[in-house]
Amino acid sequence: MTISLGVLFSGGGRTILNLLDCIDRGELDASISIAIASREGLAGTDRLIERDIDVAIAQVSGMSLEEGDARTNVWLAESKPDLICLCGYLRRLEIKPWMVGKAVNIHPALLPAHGGKGMYGMRVHNSVLENGDFTSGCTVHLVDGEYDHGPIILQRKCEIQSGDTPQDLADIVFDLECEAYPEAIRQLVAMMQP
Repeated sequence: MTISLGVLFSGGGRTILNLLDCIDRGELDASISIAIASREGLAGTDRLIERDIDVAIAQVSGMSLEEGDARTNVWLAESKPDLICLCGYLRRLEIKPWMVGKAVNIHPALLPAHGGKGMYGMRVHNSVLENGDFTSGCTVHLVDGEYDHGPIILQRKCEIQSGDTPQDLADIVFDLECEAYPEAIRQLVAMMQP
């Protein structure tokens, strides 16, 4: 069963490119039905267009964040993808009744630690190292309308080495994310099938 994915992003789009690579290799039976950039001028927009993916841009010049969020929800409701994948999406997605159990996020830490509003990218890795954690990793979870909250689908862990910088940790965790997100999507698809 090929499932349709709605992908939302706020940055470079690397997570979506990884999903596209998995689809191209036959490791994920899916297609991207809608891609939404949270705002204009993101590197990920150009990268996705190079891969023949049309990108809808939620917030353009002169528009409020709230107007952009409203457009995102309208586009998702119109396209009704089987799964909504947040891929470095920095806006809080309002979960409508039809989205319950269908919206998923990946976070670059082992939730519930190092999550919440404002915890993204290097901020997360800095927090992990400043806290003196011995392990880190990534978490894939269902989205429930709160930042970095909702039932955990799976986590992947790594040991933190003495001398690791935030960038070292970011690189290691992103490699884990590249394995974890497709696996979590496969698990969700298996649960969706009759």
